[in-house]
Amino acid sequence: MARVKILAKLRLDEKRKPQDGSFSANIDERKIDFRVSTMPAYYGEKVVIRILDSEKGVKPLDQLGLSETNLKIIRGAIKRPYGLILITGPTGSGKSTTLYSMMNELDKETSNIVSLEDPVEYHMPDINQSQMMPEIGYTFASGLRSVFRQDPDIIMVGEIRDKETAQLAVQAALTGHLVLSTLHTNNAIGAVPRLVDMGVDPYLIAPTLILSIAQRLARMTCPSSRKLVPMDESIKMQIEEQMKDLPAEFKKETWTNGQMYDTVPSSECPSGTRGRIAVFEMFKIDKEMQSVILKNPTNAEIYKAARKKGMLMMREDAMLKSLEGVIPFTEVYNFSNESE
Repeated sequence: MARVKILAKLRLDEKRKPQDGSFSANIDERKIDFRVSTMPAYYGEKVVIRILDSEKGVKPLDQLGLSETNLKIIRGAIKRPYGLILITGPTGSGKSTTLYSMMNELDKETSNIVSLEDPVEYHMPDINQSQMMPEIGYTFASGLRSVFRQDPDIIMVGEIRDKETAQLAVQAALTGHLVLSTLHTNNAIGAVPRLVDMGVDPYLIAPTLILSIAQRLARMTCPSSRKLVPMDESIKMQIEEQMKDLPAEFKKETWTNGQMYDTVPSSECPSGTRGRIAVFEMFKIDKEMQSVILKNPTNAEIYKAARKKGMLMMREDAMLKSLEGVIPFTEVYNFSNESE
């Protein structure tokens, strides 16, 4: 613990309150960044170290685990001249990775792109990346106010944490900028009530929010551990129950075609899994959804309208990934129907 705190430039004598720090190390001729967070616990200090391999570069958007439909939705949204795109999910769900992948596909040659980050995790050429420094008053909100004077076309805000940042982000989208940011909600449609809770009026959300993406991570099936087996009847019933309120034109035959992949231990992967992949939920706002949002609806009302448009829940995206052998079916149970 002492060694980690020294490397991260944290106070050794401070054990009563949480501390955050970082350090870098050269491993196999590669620079690896480490983000350190400590907090006091009953039996002593607890530490979490987040490892960032910045030299790996930004993942291409088509390598994040997006379906063809979802990939098309995102690429269509980031080509819009203005509007607000939000990525939601808990800490450690891969939101920053998705943000960087989206920024990597933007037109960097003809657009003035400014990003406000805390911290800057990957250095991207042709993007003006600015590191937030709350200790001197340079926050997302103050940074956004300054960005308006920098003639930006596209603005990335690392996270919408408070009322002021939310209102400024919406204002930026209303005044002809494309804004990308993250928010903490349990699902994609939860972005609307969360913005309302932050003091943004529904009549401002409706014309600005163009896409809300919810995501979480799931364990991936090791390629050497996949085995094609007949689909169990109970699993088939679970899938049919899950999809019962989805219009027929959005259902896929592969959901109940009688086969699925099982995960078995192998010498290469004793647990049957290796690595993680994102599971997504896309809430696309079109003119009909704008009309729904203007009425200040409940979550249930937004959910019902989105389902009519064919929106798949995260649990359904997980089911599809399982049936394709990407993740074990047991991972599906980690995704509940929180949008209902």
